[in-house]
Amino acid sequence: MAENFHQLHNNLPELKLDSRQAQGFLSFFKNIPKDPRAIRFFDRRDYYTAHGENATFIAKTYYHTTTALRQLGSGSDALSSVSVSKNMFETIVRDLLLERTDHTLELYEGSGSNWKLVKSGTPGNIGSFEDVLFANSEMQDSPAVVALSLNYSENGCTVGLGFVDLTKRVLAMAEFLDDSHFTNVESAMVALGCKECILPSECGKPVENRMLHDAMTKCGVMLTERKKSEFKTRDLVQDLGRLVKGSIEPVRDLVAGFEFAPGALGALLLYTELLADESNYGNYTLRRYNLDSYMRLDSAAMRALNVLESKTDANKYFSLFGLMNKTCTAGMGKRLLHMWLKQPLVDVKEINSRLDVVQAFVEDTLLRQDLQRHLKRISDIERLVHNLHKRKAGLHHIVKLYQSSIRVPYIKSALENYDGQFSSMMRSRYFEPLELWTDDDHLNKFIGLVEVSVDLDQLENGEYMISSSYDPRLSKLQEELELLESQIHDLHRQTADNLDLPIDKALKLDKGTQFGYVFRITKKEEPKIRKKLSAQFLVLETRKDGVKFTNTKLKKLGDQYQQIVEEYKSCQKELVNKVVQTAATFSEVFESLAELIAELDVLLSFAVLASSCPTPYTRPVITSSDEGDIILEGSRHPCVEAQDWVNFIQNDCKLIRGKSWFQIITGPNMGGKSTFIRQVGVNILMAQVGSFVPCDKAYISVRACIFARVGAGDCQLRGVSTFMQEMLETTSILKGATDKSLIIIDELGRGTSTYDGFGLAWAICEHIVKLIKAPTLFATHFHELTALGLGNVGLDQHKQVVGVVNYHVSAEIDASTRKLTMLYKVKDTNMFLLYLDY
Repeated sequence: MAENFHQLHNNLPELKLDSRQAQGFLSFFKNIPKDPRAIRFFDRRDYYTAHGENATFIAKTYYHTTTALRQLGSGSDALSSVSVSKNMFETIVRDLLLERTDHTLELYEGSGSNWKLVKSGTPGNIGSFEDVLFANSEMQDSPAVVALSLNYSENGCTVGLGFVDLTKRVLAMAEFLDDSHFTNVESAMVALGCKECILPSECGKPVENRMLHDAMTKCGVMLTERKKSEFKTRDLVQDLGRLVKGSIEPVRDLVAGFEFAPGALGALLLYTELLADESNYGNYTLRRYNLDSYMRLDSAAMRALNVLESKTDANKYFSLFGLMNKTCTAGMGKRLLHMWLKQPLVDVKEINSRLDVVQAFVEDTLLRQDLQRHLKRISDIERLVHNLHKRKAGLHHIVKLYQSSIRVPYIKSALENYDGQFSSMMRSRYFEPLELWTDDDHLNKFIGLVEVSVDLDQLENGEYMISSSYDPRLSKLQEELELLESQIHDLHRQTADNLDLPIDKALKLDKGTQFGYVFRITKKEEPKIRKKLSAQFLVLETRKDGVKFTNTKLKKLGDQYQQIVEEYKSCQKELVNKVVQTAATFSEVFESLAELIAELDVLLSFAVLASSCPTPYTRPVITSSDEGDIILEGSRHPCVEAQDWVNFIQNDCKLIRGKSWFQIITGPNMGGKSTFIRQVGVNILMAQVGSFVPCDKAYISVRACIFARVGAGDCQLRGVSTFMQEMLETTSILKGATDKSLIIIDELGRGTSTYDGFGLAWAICEHIVKLIKAPTLFATHFHELTALGLGNVGLDQHKQVVGVVNYHVSAEIDASTRKLTMLYKVKDTNMFLLYLDY
């Protein structure tokens, strides 16, 4: 990327403003309200500029040098400026809105002292810049905006949450109690994929505000404060009634069921200005969001388990998303996989339903390959329908929907031919809906519309045109054009005979934007006909490639031709709008189709992963969180084993209630402790997403939450030391975990002195075992902690801690060379340690 930046820097557009323009712009710029988060660009037609602190930021961040800066004006009024090419502008916009969450973006158009804000965007609201962001790339994630209304009491904090996904056109509300560390808020931000959070200004005490800001920072969420008066419920039902599909009664009932969430949703409607765009009316859905519907994952767990991609990943297999993303469709499958990984299921029936589909694909290679072949031809239907709603669609969008639609019968046929053990489920879940949507009232009707209206033969030339036979006016204009073309070619032949020149070889007929139809001869032929040329023709241009000339007849025919072409284009434009409007009536069918195909794509991706690995994955046996154990035989870490240089050593993990529900793992550095405890978490998460898992056998009791405290680190900018960071993460675990959670802790207590750290580790272990009673994997270098597990092998009854066992990662030393060799095998610790009485 750095090379690209340097290359762009070498081609830096020149900032061209005369003194009058510069003075006018300086006077305008001084009066713009200051906003430290806003990056403001000014469109100069051929390039863009940024000024002041924004210019310095762009020069340092993207050009990596301040030599890109130029001064606009002189003396004390001089303003630092930087010019940005169109390609560089796209790069910066993508980084600011898709990667970072610390800036907003504004684009101005105008000249002199007259400039107008035409586009604004934030990481959560990217709609204005979608044409820039996704012109040449797929949309991998749907950014979301959340608003919170916080209400403090003695029992804690009641959080009212409003949510909008501007891409999928979904509104949602939720209400829940939270602790002082905002554990539930953090889980909601992760699950919803939130990029921006709206808060009322002065929403709590400084300490509470800091805790909330810390939670948002950990999730990479931009905080935006709005006036308290905007968090209102007045007219909310009427506003939602305009936006939401269907009748107003369900909307009224849903709003009435919440106390604080409607205020948050009201602020969100104001912030996103949904009501200002009539294309939103009747196109949104309103839902109740329930935190308990999915496994809760906080930001620490997402990082520890490497769920999503990171800029620091050496290759795509470093993350679970990169590994599992074998999707075929253009964008839809990737976005759904992204969402599923942040929202693992907790309902056993629904998990098994996904697993049934994956198993069907794993067992039937022909079905899997057929579907892969057809899904690769499916465009991003969600984005195309979004463009239809926004009235940004053109004929090329309609053609892409058509090309996707004609693949659906092949997908339906592949599913119909499946006759395995899950055939009835596959039929009801996929085949029957596809059968309904491909009848003559739905997709077949749309296909017929496109085939009649669009000139599909021209697609090979890259042209998207309405067929001339679609409309009598267009047909008539087409005939007139063909007649004029014939007359022009006849005139070409007559002129060639008159000048005694071979047609096409010496006398050519050219068509250009500047002169229209013209004759052209080479400079070599020009002396032969110079007399006739000057007497009968008008020379238009003499260049290296020859002499261009015309006469009265050709000019008249050319003008008539150009006039008809303009009429033809105007008629085409009118008919394109008509076809696009008609296509928009099929939006609901395409939305349902996109949802189903995206689901098929992701589950097929799981099957491809499970069957293509050197050591195949297995289907996990799922039980509810109240029963069963967690037993992983021959388990592996999917991301680690996918690396080229790794020969992975598989291990068993048996978390059995009352026996080995809490496991202490000791062993040398680099011995594999961290990999082992993380792979257990990753396997459980994969299973609850609906995927097969990298094990020989797997029995999993569903977990409502995964908590992870892995690795040490500090955040000096927030005044948080390594030890404080450890304690904050551990506090979140102790306050949020239940017996239905999975806890993964790696190296707790090493951020302070040995004795203090060990004392804390011991107390926290006992608290988890005796009070929380969650299955736990605790990796440590405090070997004294293994005394907790000795209660199960014959110590006094009053000192027993039931359910704790000790494991260690094995290593051996060669007797002759004294060289240490890691075996990466997790083994039961069969040694008696003195019980340390703390």
